[in-house]
Amino acid sequence: MKMSDIIADVIMDMFDEGESSIQIQRNDLANRLGCVPSQINYVITSRFTPEAGYRIESRRGGGGYILITRADTKDNAIMALINSIGTSIDERTAKAHIYNLNYQKMIDDRSARLMMSVIPDSNFKGFDRDTASKIRADLLKQMLLAYID
Repeated sequence: MKMSDIIADVIMDMFDEGESSIQIQRNDLANRLGCVPSQINYVITSRFTPEAGYRIESRRGGGGYILITRADTKDNAIMALINSIGTSIDERTAKAHIYNLNYQKMIDDRSARLMMSVIPDSNFKGFDRDTASKIRADLLKQMLLAYID
């Protein structure tokens, strides 16, 4: 298992205790996990994003901490992602969003597999890259909208 996956799992476990907000002291967590503090930053900025339904606050200084707050509901988080996609999205970014939604249990495994099957570049043969990215964004948004109750 990659260190970034371990860090993300530890942070997610903190949420599993029923908390909607958690406070992390980056250096303490890095020491506990045997990694460098920049790896903690990387995981937080890449996996705990507003698009994935999280808000991040950072306090610097001696008693500094990172506060991560989870979105109120799954639907709000998915809507935030839909609104952040814009008019185009590349395959890598779309896959990352789907992976994160599934990892955070906002979409089930079957839905994630179906979405992953729609977005590859191979499905857009004959289209230039810009057109494919626009179609992919529209499809991803529609699939996410359909997932919302």
